[in-house]
Amino acid sequence: MDPAVLRDDMVDSLQHESKGVVRSAWLSTAMRAVPREAFVGEQQAYSDRPFERLGTRVLSPSTAGRVLETLSPEADDSVLVVGAGVGYTAAVLAEQVGAANVHAIDITRRLVVEARQNLAEAGYDAVLVDRRDGADGLPEYAPYDRILLEAAAIDPPRALLQQLTEDGRLVMPLGTGEQSLAVVEADGSVQRHGTVAFQPMLVEGEQADTVERNRTHREDRERARRAAQSRAGWEQEWIDWDD
Repeated sequence: MDPAVLRDDMVDSLQHESKGVVRSAWLSTAMRAVPREAFVGEQQAYSDRPFERLGTRVLSPSTAGRVLETLSPEADDSVLVVGAGVGYTAAVLAEQVGAANVHAIDITRRLVVEARQNLAEAGYDAVLVDRRDGADGLPEYAPYDRILLEAAAIDPPRALLQQLTEDGRLVMPLGTGEQSLAVVEADGSVQRHGTVAFQPMLVEGEQADTVERNRTHREDRERARRAAQSRAGWEQEWIDWDD
């Protein structure tokens, strides 16, 4: 089937009252224009579900629509996407603000390469994609009118808030176990917009393409601590060894 027809069907379903995640005219037009198959492959492009790619979770179309509606960029805004992933959300934003006004970063080198290739194939090669630690942002091109963080954190990264314009906004999943989609203003004020479930923001050494990950070291220490405190065999209090 013609991908353009599939895109229209996808957006129609996202606009239907059963989902209602796409409400604005700009987002409807942008999602109908971006060839999603260039980013995720033809078989998975228009099914409304997330999946894994190179160690990252690719957002489902409904989740992407929800966060982009919350971000609410204006035409010609300067936008930073933290967690470029495969590049799809950056492409949708490029339809609204212009590709040259979209910057994206990711901590995983393979994803940076992938996003660049996908964006170029889809016609958005003017989007800048760089490898950076997400918590540091991209200060060289700041300030930004909008910043989208596609990973969860307990607190808004200070560097990202500092890179906002005076009336800019940061949209991010806020929290760990229980997350909410949050709009954070440059002054640090927070508005929450319902629950979400995102992967946590990684730090250097935790990305999937490193030989060793800091998270593994933390897990090893935690397992060792639990093992040291656990009781096995003869240490169990419920066993009466005198019987």
